[in-house]
Amino acid sequence: MKLLKIGLLAICTFFALTSIGYSRDVSALEQWKPAFDPSGAEYHYILSNVGHPAIAGVGAGYRIRDRIWEESNGRLYVDFRPLSQLGGEKDVLRKLKMGAIQGMMCSSVAAANVAPKLGIVNLPYIIDSSEKLETFRNTPELFDPFSEAALKQGVRVIDFTGYGSYGWATTTPVRTLADARKVNFRIAQAPVNTDSYKAWGFKFTVMPWPDVPQALQTGVIDGLDHTPIVCGITKKFDVARYFTNLHYTQGLYVHMINERWLKKLPEDLRAIFLETVKEESAIARQKTDEQQAEQIRLAKESGVQFFELNDADRAQLIKLSQPVYDKWGQRLGSDYFKKVQSTLQ
Repeated sequence: MKLLKIGLLAICTFFALTSIGYSRDVSALEQWKPAFDPSGAEYHYILSNVGHPAIAGVGAGYRIRDRIWEESNGRLYVDFRPLSQLGGEKDVLRKLKMGAIQGMMCSSVAAANVAPKLGIVNLPYIIDSSEKLETFRNTPELFDPFSEAALKQGVRVIDFTGYGSYGWATTTPVRTLADARKVNFRIAQAPVNTDSYKAWGFKFTVMPWPDVPQALQTGVIDGLDHTPIVCGITKKFDVARYFTNLHYTQGLYVHMINERWLKKLPEDLRAIFLETVKEESAIARQKTDEQQAEQIRLAKESGVQFFELNDADRAQLIKLSQPVYDKWGQRLGSDYFKKVQSTLQ
């Protein structure tokens, strides 16, 4: 039976690696295996994520696992499953709400599908820097409503890590908005992104992530809305040799947890769990800034050219975003949206 489980895990990992554009080497996760035997744990916490642990914000899941094991004296085991081992985000969200799994580090672009208020972190030019992100996280009046937004569905947000600052990876140079209007951008299957690109007036294609490599290579799309970290680690810069820094939002992995499971956890373990997640998430966000700088350096060394929009073009994008603010301000709650805006600006 144990060999069967290992075989099934290897098969799942193979398809996950292949589908999202990472190495096909199924031993890729070997270096992250626990250095302890978790079989004797009293409590188990299954934590899912679609990304690769080479991304600092994803690798935090393993650091959380190891610290909680040590600090709980082996009573609580965090079974971290990156690389879509448990399925795509929509499937995993259903499992999380049902309690079939206990936790999920959900991409911020998909978070608004859980509760509209979670879309605040993906609105253009609202939380557009790591400094604003830290202010948002550490201001209870801003974070607490965000944390509690999905409680009616049995889900609480306890923190978030990141995967960098959003921009455009393209196969042709994009120095201005005029250049951008010639590009067909791939965007995520997410409501805020769709509304933003409609408001900006850009050509875009909503496309699942596994379809992106072939679409870029064949010219079906010639632009990609994502971050330098993801574009570097997933080899998108091999085809898209230009990147325009927009800094319009921060890519996050929003740590969601089944509230019923959390409440059943003994009080001492709950305190250890929440404090460890908080500390390691903060560390991961700092490491994300460092990793982004490193990925940009490596990309430049390989010949990728980076551009910045001028102030006039940036101001134009913000102006064009007003319909998005109007629509999502209503969905988020106008008072909450105004409070976030005023605090961060």
